[in-house]
Amino acid sequence: MCAPLRSGPALPFFAGMPMNAATLPDIETARFNMVEQQIRPAGVLDLAVLESLFAVRREQFVTPAMRALAFSDVEIPLRLDGTDTGETMLTPKLEARLVEALSLAHTESVLEIGTGSGYQAALLAYHAYQVTSVEINPRLAAFAAQNLQRNGVTNVHVETGDGHNGWGSNEYDAILVTGSVPESVPDGLKYQLRVNGRLVIVVGTEPVMTVKRITRTSAATFETTDLFETVIRPLHGVTASKFRF
Repeated sequence: MCAPLRSGPALPFFAGMPMNAATLPDIETARFNMVEQQIRPAGVLDLAVLESLFAVRREQFVTPAMRALAFSDVEIPLRLDGTDTGETMLTPKLEARLVEALSLAHTESVLEIGTGSGYQAALLAYHAYQVTSVEINPRLAAFAAQNLQRNGVTNVHVETGDGHNGWGSNEYDAILVTGSVPESVPDGLKYQLRVNGRLVIVVGTEPVMTVKRITRTSAATFETTDLFETVIRPLHGVTASKFRF
């Protein structure tokens, strides 16, 4: 029932990937139903994105107490040792739509702001050459790094800090922000794109938030496309005043 894995040279992602772990029929049926009943109906049709949803073991990135919800169409609270971190795993269909919106190539480098449990980073890593993922919560950063290592994801580097306005001095082919910002898109993120690079970010406040794709068309120009509406939590630690330029 699973989609076939891509042929050709293996990507760095697959080094040590426990592809035979957790293959009980009920888990695989739940994974199949997640893709066929949630994600395809949401309009995700890119075969490579669908393939990655079978390859990346979502249940391995959920906290043990929440594992029964791993394939459900809900946000999953990220509680460590019974303590609420204030962050969640996004719904599977939103995670898939965000990956599809980036249109990644295997030679590209990606910056992710908001690592959470590491699952979204693992999806990105399946499609890209290298992922740098920044998490403001040190405990979550450590949790994500452990999850990625345990699942054999070798091309994600997790860093700890506040990346709401960019991270470091490198430029990236793609940037994904996994929380919403209330108003303007931070300039620091936009100018960290290479020319032709894409930034996908959710902008707005409840009840209206819009997923935007911003493409850097030259050194000083950007093109913005509104993709779809959704509602997610604000980027952790961000206040509206940070985005009033």
